[in-house]
Amino acid sequence: MNFDRKAVFAIAKRWLAAILVIAGVAVGSAPAGAASFQPLEIVTRNGVQVFSVEIATTEEEKQTGLMYRKELADGKGMLFDFNPEQEVSMWMKNTYVSLDMIFIRADGRILRIAENTEPMSTRIISSKGPARAVLEVVAGTAQKYGIRAGDRVGHPLFGSK
Repeated sequence: MNFDRKAVFAIAKRWLAAILVIAGVAVGSAPAGAASFQPLEIVTRNGVQVFSVEIATTEEEKQTGLMYRKELADGKGMLFDFNPEQEVSMWMKNTYVSLDMIFIRADGRILRIAENTEPMSTRIISSKGPARAVLEVVAGTAQKYGIRAGDRVGHPLFGSK
């Protein structure tokens, strides 16, 4: 058999390009950062609110967080684990969606809530006290469900649920 090397090479290049495009679409549509979802509950005066959260534990996951995402559904969020409990500072750089940041102490009680954060901002948002974790949810969630400082969060990170 005789093969035209240029023709075979051209076909191989086209196939490789097609594979890379398909791989790029698959990667681009997946959420960045942590991929597994876990249930998290917040006990408020109005009842129990249940969220499905991604867990950010590695440095890369914590640095990327919800950056570059164009939307975040109601009831979804990301939980950042900063064990051990410490003063935590966050920002909204490269984050397109306004968020409520819920700072949580090691005992599972909400320390503070930074509501309606400014997208794309590099302004520092502090826990204003020692926090074990930060829950990021879509802006307006705290007000919608009556979530307040002092409410209890149920999740294995805090020795519950």
